Amino acid sequence: MQGWPHIIPTEKKIEYLNSLLNVGFDVLDFGSFVSPKAIPQMADTAGVLSGLEWAGSRTKLLAIVANYRGADEAASFDAVRYLGFPFSISETFQLRNTNKTIEGSFGTVEELVELCAMRGKELVVYLSMGFGNPYGEPWNAAIVYQWASALAGLGVKTLSLADTVGLATPEQVFEVTSYLIRELPQCTIGVHLHSTRHNRMSKTDAALQAGCLRFDGALKGIGGCPMAGDELVGNMDTEWMIGHFKHKKILPALNEAALAESLRLAGEVFV
Repeated sequence: MQGWPHIIPTEKKIEYLNSLLNVGFDVLDFGSFVSPKAIPQMADTAGVLSGLEWAGSRTKLLAIVANYRGADEAASFDAVRYLGFPFSISETFQLRNTNKTIEGSFGTVEELVELCAMRGKELVVYLSMGFGNPYGEPWNAAIVYQWASALAGLGVKTLSLADTVGLATPEQVFEVTSYLIRELPQCTIGVHLHSTRHNRMSKTDAALQAGCLRFDGALKGIGGCPMAGDELVGNMDTEWMIGHFKHKKILPALNEAALAESLRLAGEVFV
């Protein structure tokens, strides 16, 4: 929702997210504890959280944070299980996204690992620009491996490789993802892919072939990071992924009626 061009009413967000909580997903990224000046759409995240019917759902809630202050606020809510932090391989994007350098953000991750340990939360670090860099800065797989290994060394247990602006090729997805899965067995390695209808299957299958079983998506493929400042490629379409994973017989049972309701509400929210 964060990049949607007009403000979505709080009550509509609550209705939509509650429908998603009934589907049976593992994790739901429901909001961000970030500066309302930077991302006005997320200014009501605490209010949204107060309306979520999470206690009876198997789905765990994840909140995106960009600094220690936001993480401390998110961790104060019992409903929040995961804190998600964007750590970019690109200095330009890290400055745009969190107003810190890569090194400064590494220090933030160190603080967040300690915070999560104290507050009983789990940290998910998104490796933004994990498959390429549109800003002309150095990028190669070795840089990704270096930072992923360093983050794992801090105690981060979940790393999600983010194809932030949709640059990834299937070959890159396989190479980077398989290497991290092999070299960091103590971590869960996921992918947060952005794609078009034309390349979503090849990217998804490359991640599956690499051994990845943690995928992010969004209904109708809505999304993209507004901090990228470039033309965005949408998120991986969750409905398409569900069908694809069903076909491969690797998807646990979902509540199909709840999914249909979520899709109906998505049609009302994203107009």
